[in-house]
Amino acid sequence: MELLIGDKRYSSWSLRAALAMALAEVPYRERLIRLGQPDTHQRILECSPSGKVPVLLTEEGRIWDSLAIAEYLAESFPEAHLWPRGEYARAVARSICAEMHSGFAALRTHLPMDLQHDAPLKRVPDEAKTDIQRICTLWTECRANFGQDGPFLFGHASLADAFYAPVASRLRCYRIDLPPVAAAYVDTIYQWPAFQRWLQDALEESEA
Repeated sequence: MELLIGDKRYSSWSLRAALAMALAEVPYRERLIRLGQPDTHQRILECSPSGKVPVLLTEEGRIWDSLAIAEYLAESFPEAHLWPRGEYARAVARSICAEMHSGFAALRTHLPMDLQHDAPLKRVPDEAKTDIQRICTLWTECRANFGQDGPFLFGHASLADAFYAPVASRLRCYRIDLPPVAAAYVDTIYQWPAFQRWLQDALEESEA
């Protein structure tokens, strides 16, 4: 398999797909297309009907969108337990991933992912604060209800963590003050070897 991604410094959706691949422990090739270049859109369109990354190229064909990639991997490699064990836990994990996938527009707008950034915003807009408060509530509830067996949202690392890892990076890169449970979860993400590998590449990435 081959995973088509954007810049590791900026592409939050590519990071989600890469973490899902790491959870599945499946070998794959990585192809990076630099974003914001004159030929970026055309190069992505050659593989992605949506014109966006990530895209997973398989023997059966291409899969675009990080959530679809995550579900494909979960179904293809059930022994990896990409979703949490237990019907209700899986339902909650899917719920929070769907909320991440379709929501938090203010957070995306005002705190864009930039893994080389390390400075607070002069002012965090109220709508972004609302998103951050909701995220902290989600994390706290998941840790309390499902996190007894480990430091991740559902104990062991799962697709829920793959989807919220870019959020954790935003909160750290912009130095957002967090309640203890959320702060500890951000630490967990930064100690996750799969995230650390991506972060190291992102820190070494130069502007095209």
